[in-house]
Parts: sequence; structure tokens; C-alpha cells
Amino acid sequence: MKAKTLVFVALLVVLSMVLAACQPAAPAAEQPSAEEPMEEPMEEPSAEEPMEEPATEEPMEEPAMFEPMSLAAPDCEYGGLIKEIAALDENTVQFSMCVPDPAFPSKAAFTAFSIQPSEWIETAMASGEILEKPIGTGPYYVDSWNRGDSIVFKRFEDYWGDQALTDTLVFRWTTEGAARLLELQSGTVDGIDNPSPDDFDVIVEDDNLELYEREALNIFYFAMTNTFEPFNNLQVRQAIAMGIDRQRIVDNFYPAGSEVASHFTPCSIPNGCVGEDWYDFDLQAAKDLLAEAGYPDGFDTTIYYRDVFRSYLPEPSLVATDLQAQLSDLGINATIEVMESGAFIEESSAGRLDGFYLLGWGADYPHITNFLDYHFTGTNPQFGDPHPEIYEKLTAAAQIADPADAESLYVEANNAIKELVPMVPIAHGGSAAAYRADVENAHSSPLGNEYMAVMDPGGRDTFVWMQNAEPISMYCNDETDGESLRACEQVVESLLSYEVGATAVQPGLATSCEPNDDLTVWTCNLREGVKFHDGSMLDANDVVMSWVVAWDAANPLHVGNTGAFEYFTYLWGDLLNAE
Repeated sequence: MKAKTLVFVALLVVLSMVLAACQPAAPAAEQPSAEEPMEEPMEEPSAEEPMEEPATEEPMEEPAMFEPMSLAAPDCEYGGLIKEIAALDENTVQFSMCVPDPAFPSKAAFTAFSIQPSEWIETAMASGEILEKPIGTGPYYVDSWNRGDSIVFKRFEDYWGDQALTDTLVFRWTTEGAARLLELQSGTVDGIDNPSPDDFDVIVEDDNLELYEREALNIFYFAMTNTFEPFNNLQVRQAIAMGIDRQRIVDNFYPAGSEVASHFTPCSIPNGCVGEDWYDFDLQAAKDLLAEAGYPDGFDTTIYYRDVFRSYLPEPSLVATDLQAQLSDLGINATIEVMESGAFIEESSAGRLDGFYLLGWGADYPHITNFLDYHFTGTNPQFGDPHPEIYEKLTAAAQIADPADAESLYVEANNAIKELVPMVPIAHGGSAAAYRADVENAHSSPLGNEYMAVMDPGGRDTFVWMQNAEPISMYCNDETDGESLRACEQVVESLLSYEVGATAVQPGLATSCEPNDDLTVWTCNLREGVKFHDGSMLDANDVVMSWVVAWDAANPLHVGNTGAFEYFTYLWGDLLNAE
């Protein structure tokens, strides 16, 4: 038994040895070779070798460099007064003139040369949006315009100057003076323009109201267009000048403070009334001259007017009827035609009215060029063919800074106006604005540009103003009517401005506009930090663009409302690139 056991054990030993021999050998530990040294452990950074900084974000792109805009005429032969308008840097604009222009500051303060953002002009001029939504720098911005009813303005909180005293400003309108007064008496409006002459005493006697009279810086005239017969006959025009009883019109239809016009320009403006006074009324002499001209029995014609109350014409329908009667005394049979305001202005300005028409002018800036140069320049077709005997003297006089030195030229110009009779100057009309008695800082402006931002309507948060008519548009660089201009003046601003309620020129968007020695270059330094209503910042290119789109007739943005840009033409001469 023991022997068998030993044999069995021996067999197990042999079997285990065989199995062990059949197993693969265990791999030996891998040793580094000479060609592949072991990886060195990471070293601690030393003072001489700082750790690499983490990657930073790419820097933001720097704003584009200011690229100044400019436009220059190739020469001054094109007929305008401006040679070049150029941005010198972001805050400096330079105007180079073809001739000396001492009236530049007075003109540059006018709303017709207000400033809007260049980007907005490019966008809104093409779409027409600029006509109803100007983007200015003024104390109010346009919130809404309900055509035929009202315009609502809101206070601009980022205004660069003193904040408007009311949150909301509302403009309303009606042509009837009695209706305006009734609204004021009932308290539905805070101020009205041009109360009727018969209502002056009513307002003065009412303790709840205040009347603020204006200086009569205006002219009402009875106009003719000399490209139509018989107004192309000088004797006919002179006969009409003698045959109109102007004193009768002033006595019957104008308020206190009005006067018969001895000259076209009010006498309070330097050189306005130098030269001969206008013709005295002489009905028989007028009839004789009319007969000598070939019209012993008179002629048939039309009297055109718009039914809009103006400081220079407070009762248009009554005055038209009286003039119709006076013409009848001369044998002239005139029918009366009332026109829509915008169409009337467009047709009369273009010299397309065949007959008489009633029109006038209120001062936009306190200088004789505003009256004479606008109406009698060589480029104005309003009265028909212009008279070089007038406009050549005016062109020369406008270049002289000292009124005394220019007087002799204005004598010649005024005398030529009397002799050639492009129209009949009738009256300088007194006018006023009226307010509720609790309105603080209420005022009237001799320029008709009442500034609503300074008025406090008894602590109420809305100031409501009622004027004679609805604005035609609110792109006032291409408007001439007072209702449009007054609305614009609450929203847009010019390089310079006029003192509130007065005529003195003061800084506006420019802190100064300084001339060179001979008044042919005016350099304007812009106020810094001025923000437009759209949040953009004022710079010199905005000024250049605002002026250039009016000056350059070939500019694709030379559109506006009518495209005439009348103020630019009449105050700065011919347009650049005009056909």
C-alpha cells in the first residue's frame, strides 16, 4: 500500500513539472536604453523663468478715425456766396466765402440752417421721414404728429443746456383768432399766437390773461409778377402804387403798434428806411397813369391769398375785400381766390400767380439782408424777372460790415424798389402773443420764435400752445412759413442762436464763430458733448452734411419738402451744381 502511494506521488510531481515547463516566461522588467533617457521630473519655476501667463482675450477694435467731410466749389463763378464748407476736425467747421459776409452770424443762427445727424439725414431724407420727425439737439423731441390736430413734443432728458420746464409740449392750431382766444379763456391752452386786433383790449382787461406785444419787424405787401400782362408794364405797376390807400387799410384792420410802410424794411433795422419814402395816395394820378399805360378802362385780374392769420396780415379776408374795392375805383375788376397755404406759398414763390397776391414777411434775423436780399436777389422769381438796378446794389452793400459805409448803396436800392414797383409795401403790423396769467417766463419774440422750454405753465406738466396754422413740414431747412419754423425751433438747433425774446445773436451748437480779417472765412468751434435725440454725438461732419444737402443741387439728398431750399438760395446765392 505504501509503495503504491509513493508511485502516485511521484507521478504528480512529474506532471506538475511538465505543466510548469509549458507556461510562457514572465516578461523581464523594461530597462531604459541609452538612446531613450528617462523623463526628467517637472522643475519648479525659477525667478529667472516665470510661468507663462494665461492667454488673454483679443483687444476690442478701436473706433474708426474721424474722417472730415468737406465740399468746395471749383470757383466762385457759379453765382453763390459760399466757396467751401469743411470739417477741420471733430469740433471745428470752416466756411469760406466768395465775398465778405458780415451778416454770417445772424444768418447762421436761423432755424433754416439747423443741424441734424449725418446718418439720419442719409436715411430719413430718402424715405421722407425727416419731414415729420426731425432728429435734433433741442430741449424737446417730436413724440407724435396727428395731422390736422396736434403735434406732441416730449422733454429731452439729455439736453446739453437747461432742461425744459415741462415734460410735454403740445402744438395746436386754428385760423380763427376768436377761436384761439376762446381756448385761452377756457384754460384748454396756455398760450396763443396773434390774437385778433379787436381782442387786445379784451385780453388786457382780463386778470386771468396777459398780453405780450411784439415789435413790428415785418412787412405786408401787395404783390404782382412782371412776367404776366399787364404787370410787365412799369406804368401799370406805378399806377397801382399810387392808387392804393394804405393808411385806410392800417386804420381799419391793424392793431395798435402798426404803421404804414414808408419802405419795404422796418425802420428799426439799420438802413431800412434810407432813401425816398413810398408814393402818396393819389387816386386821380393813378387813373391818369393807368390810361397813359393803355388801360383807361382798367383790366380784369385775380387777387390770391391764403386764409392764415399773420402778424403782418391779421385780417386777410377783410384786407383782400378792401383791396378789391380799391382796385375797382381804378377800374380794375379783380376776383378773389383763396388758396391752401402750402400751395399758395409754392406758387407765389415760384412766380406762377397771374394776378395780385397778398403776402408778407416777418424778420428771421435782425439784418436788412433778411428783408431785401431775400426778396430782391437776382435768383428770386417771386416778382417775375429780377431787376439788376436793385440786386446789384444789394450784393455790394451786403459785403460791407459798417452800416454807415453801406448806407449810400441802400439808398440807391430803396429808391430803385420805389421806381420799379415789384410790389406795393403796405404795413408793418403790430402783433402779440397772449398767455394765461400764471405762465412764468412768458414772452413774445420780435422774430416770432417763442421758446417754450423756458416757460412754466403754473406748475402743470404740459404746456399747450395754439398758433394760426399747422406746420407744412418739420424739415425747416426747406420751409419758409412761420408755423413750421416755430415748431422746428423747439426741436432742432443751429450753430448760433438768438437771445430768448430778443434779436441778439449768441452761441448755440457752436461756442463761437470767428471771422478772418476780411470776413471771407468764418471758423466755428462746436460745443463738446452735445447729444442728438437718437443718442448720437454732434460732430463737425453733421454740420457739413446738414448744410451741403441744401447747398449742392446735385447731391442725391437734395430733396427736402419742395426741394427749393429757398432760404439757402436767397441768403447764400445760387446753389452749387444747379442746372
